[in-house]
Amino acid sequence: MLMEHRSSVTGATTVPSRPAPAEPRSTPSGPRTPAEVREEVRHALAEARRSPLLREALGGDDIIGDALLVATELTSNAMLHGGGVTAFEVTLDAKEVRLSVSDRSPEYPRPARHTDERGVMRPGGHGWPIVCRLADDITISELRTGGKRITAVVPLTHR
Repeated sequence: MLMEHRSSVTGATTVPSRPAPAEPRSTPSGPRTPAEVREEVRHALAEARRSPLLREALGGDDIIGDALLVATELTSNAMLHGGGVTAFEVTLDAKEVRLSVSDRSPEYPRPARHTDERGVMRPGGHGWPIVCRLADDITISELRTGGKRITAVVPLTHR
């Protein structure tokens, strides 16, 4: 069954929505690592700076850093927990950058416990909360071919 689920950035429950579109075609040359994804985002932002409409909308380095961090975390999570990146897309408009990462796992992300059974802090587990903090909207879509696509919308201006 193909469903799309929206999750508010506050961590509220996920609610089924409309069917998701087909999975984007992935090519062997597409970005698959955090470094390749960051380069793709940088390229899209550089292209946007050439457009008079989007140039005015682009925020400062901190906003661009937020988009790069969200792309990195989604990609890292797909590699660590999702069986690898199967597709990546970045799109921009005058208000936001939309980052989509697909992977092979049907499992939804969930915050990790930051302490072990003795109360000692553990490394890792911070990526998903970072994505939820920086994104205005997150959509998780189950893909017909298996796996999922996570799309995070990062604003181009300060909130």
